Amino acid sequence: MDAKTMKFMSQVSECFGPVGFERDAARIVKKYASPFADEVLTDKLGSVIFRKKGVSAEPKILLAGHMDEVGFLVTFVEESGYLKFTTLGGWFDQVLLGQRVLVRSEKGRLVPGVIAAKPPHLLPPEARREVVRAENMFIDVGCSNKHEAESLGIRTGCPVVPDSSFSTQEKQVYKDGKKKGRDTLLVGKGFDDRIGVLIACETIRKLKAKKTRHPNTVYAAATTQEEVGLRGARTVANVVEPDAAIVLETDIAGDVPGIERHEAPARMGEGPSVLTYDRSMIPNEGLLNLVIDTAKKKKIPYQLAAVKAGGTDGGQIHLSNKGCPTVVIGVPTRHIHSHVGLASATDIDRCIDLTVEVVKRLDARMVTSFTRI
Repeated sequence: MDAKTMKFMSQVSECFGPVGFERDAARIVKKYASPFADEVLTDKLGSVIFRKKGVSAEPKILLAGHMDEVGFLVTFVEESGYLKFTTLGGWFDQVLLGQRVLVRSEKGRLVPGVIAAKPPHLLPPEARREVVRAENMFIDVGCSNKHEAESLGIRTGCPVVPDSSFSTQEKQVYKDGKKKGRDTLLVGKGFDDRIGVLIACETIRKLKAKKTRHPNTVYAAATTQEEVGLRGARTVANVVEPDAAIVLETDIAGDVPGIERHEAPARMGEGPSVLTYDRSMIPNEGLLNLVIDTAKKKKIPYQLAAVKAGGTDGGQIHLSNKGCPTVVIGVPTRHIHSHVGLASATDIDRCIDLTVEVVKRLDARMVTSFTRI
């Protein structure tokens, strides 16, 4: 990741873009990736698509990453000035309390707040041992009554995101007790799945910069509303009508205390993960094997993973039109769906390299072979 790529990642990570409110993210992505594309397309849900012509107009290869982030929505302004909220996307209630957030007012002002609940000092002993659920929490923006909140432009329907800045940190890598080079860690919010958006954009950037011949036309897409039902993936697939698709995602990094290896096999820093199964999609066998074979031939470290719960944009894309051979390549990321995630720049670089190499092999004959009976 060079300085230009890192700056883009910082901007897109810190921007305001919860599910259904992705316009700021879309504008940042459009400004960054447009110079690498021959044409910029959109759907009517706010997704942005960048077409990069190759040697042939077909097959059409879709690279999809979603730019929405998990967030919140104000559902009621209490007379006391506190805000009730609902979650946008999947949140684990235990990671919410005490976290800072930004509420976007009806005039676009970002109002700082904190997620809070009744203090444990006032709870009976048995209640202190229970998990506080999101419906029993509120957002405190420092107001003392409803009129003060309204004067800030806060009303029902205002979107909310985590208040979390982007940063990097360097580390020495060790394996089996021996030094194995260095890595840069990315720290911030929205990595699920703005890392995937980054990889899609960087793929067409590399293809253009190196004047790489690819026997297809590539469509790099930043989709919307993935976290609430893969909605942008459906409309993007209708626009592109892809012949094959690579979904670029984050994967759950299992190198966290309490996680058994079989629950989440991917490890941060050990290469991109290739998803063999999730609840929304079984990848096309031929395309999956091509990805694995390409990684082996190009000596790109990779990890195989299976996710029993959850899904990706591939769940909609592979069902589009008459069906679309689809595979998911991910970057193992710690603490997704929280205020702060961690990911490896080396993993991201390797994922970009793998995606570029796969794209170079996706000619008409290869893509046809994926569905031949």
